[in-house]
Amino acid sequence: MPSLVVRNLDETLVKALKARAAAHHRSTEAEHRAILAEVLTGPQRKSFTEALAAMPNVGSDTDFLRVDTESDLADVFD
Repeated sequence: MPSLVVRNLDETLVKALKARAAAHHRSTEAEHRAILAEVLTGPQRKSFTEALAAMPNVGSDTDFLRVDTESDLADVFD
């Protein structure tokens, strides 16, 4: 199985990895493998277009009209 060496890590990152590994009762190396597997093989994020398409169609367009003039501001909650 191939190996991966990561150099020049910030010390705070290393400490966070060790703390996370301890919290999960794993070695630092096992935690590193778990993080890589989770991020690289986990479910992919939706694109912006997919997220918009998934939004329910509620209300009418007039519910979301922008108030542009100062005179209209007084009537917003009437």
